[in-house]
Amino acid sequence: MVLLDLLSRRWALRVMWELRDDAASFRDLQSRCDWMSPSVLNDRLSELREAGIVERVSGGGYRLTDDGHELGRSLLDMNDWAKRWAHRAAARKRSGAARTTRRRAGQRSPARPAG
Repeated sequence: MVLLDLLSRRWALRVMWELRDDAASFRDLQSRCDWMSPSVLNDRLSELREAGIVERVSGGGYRLTDDGHELGRSLLDMNDWAKRWAHRAAARKRSGAARTTRRRAGQRSPARPAG
């Protein structure tokens, strides 16, 4: 749960996203992240570095570690799962709305097999 706490902090995922392809300097990251405050960016980078997700590179930039890239791939898999889940939830909602509409119109819902 500690990881989810870290990732739920404001800007943490955005910083990871911005480092997904290449290293970036502090100023580049700040610009890519809609000019978030330097203190917040510094806090997130420190936390992500402490967790082993981000590391400093020569020249003062930052990049994802191998663990950071692995985490990013895992988060993309979770995003794919969430999209499928949302699609199923929307289908259930539409199905429930159809049953409600039939009841309001005085129609019977299709009989369910006994089971």
